[in-house]
Amino acid sequence: MFLKRLSLVLLGLLGVLSVAVLAGVQAGLLVLIGIGFGLALQGYGFGFAGGWRRFIVHGDASGVVSHMLLIALCALATLPLLESNSQELVGALAPISWSLLLGAFVFGAAMQVADGCGSGSLHKAGAGHSYSWAVLPGFILGSFVGASHQSAWVALGGPFGSEPIDLLKAIGLTGALFITLALCLCVSAWFYMQAKARALKNGQGLEVNWLRINLAKGAVAVGVLYALHLIIAGQPWGIVYGLGLWGAKTAVALGADLSQDAFWGIAPHAQRLVDPVLWDITTLTNLGLLFGVMASARWSTTNNEIIALGLRTMIIGLLTGLILGYSSRIAFGCNIGAFLGGTASASLHGWAWFVMAFLGSVVGVRLRARIGMT
Repeated sequence: MFLKRLSLVLLGLLGVLSVAVLAGVQAGLLVLIGIGFGLALQGYGFGFAGGWRRFIVHGDASGVVSHMLLIALCALATLPLLESNSQELVGALAPISWSLLLGAFVFGAAMQVADGCGSGSLHKAGAGHSYSWAVLPGFILGSFVGASHQSAWVALGGPFGSEPIDLLKAIGLTGALFITLALCLCVSAWFYMQAKARALKNGQGLEVNWLRINLAKGAVAVGVLYALHLIIAGQPWGIVYGLGLWGAKTAVALGADLSQDAFWGIAPHAQRLVDPVLWDITTLTNLGLLFGVMASARWSTTNNEIIALGLRTMIIGLLTGLILGYSSRIAFGCNIGAFLGGTASASLHGWAWFVMAFLGSVVGVRLRARIGMT
């Protein structure tokens, strides 16, 4: 056991140092932060799809409340940094477009069938879940194709115009922080009251589990890493872009010409197809996250058996991943890039994404039952 743990530590350090030598100190630090994300997600059992599903099925509000805690912590760190360093740092801003509303709803449904969102799919793949390894190729392809179609979807407009609703720019730091924290508190209170009402209806009394200690610790850990990522990378943590880039690079390697593509053919994306993959910020954190989860999952166990999937399950996973990747691109990201990044940047599209994705998750939970998933 000692040798296994030592080898995991040494392998992680070797990976970070190798990336730092090949792509620079910043790249090495981003891989290290990605490893931290993986350790936090796996170690504290922190995630999005499962937390929403526990509320929908069991009335357990602890997952959603932990997400509100995470958003509050990230906003407290992010908004002052964005306000004081507007030339060096950028937030996650996007309009509330029809594509976002539709994409978020579809993504919410698909992530329940996939048993994970963007970070969740990487998380579970790193932990050795065979189903997530079936989801990931579809996610990569869907993100690649969805990016190509994104501009056409965005051109459909939206209910509030074509520009992001940026509270930081509109009402300043104090107002943006107040509204963001107030929304986190209101959402937490609503989910708590719903959980309490369900408990009373089921004869469970007034005892309601509204926040688990391990999830609170996970929210704090992820929040600290999120702030460090913003400072080092100059932008919020993201997942989906890196997956789409892997798909685009694969397409180019197979002979595809993307020079006229509506997304991959324009700057800065066209340059990223030429640059080494380790120069991409989201790729670095994605790879680090995968290793961090893998290391955490194997730290205290010797049971690393991979369960073989049936053909039907593999097809479901692949198709669901394809839908996840495509819908996340037209919705400006997944639970991390759109929901967490948007809300922590005081962009109202993050809250709109949350509402639509949660409604989609209600449908997704029913779909899980229809296809025999527990």
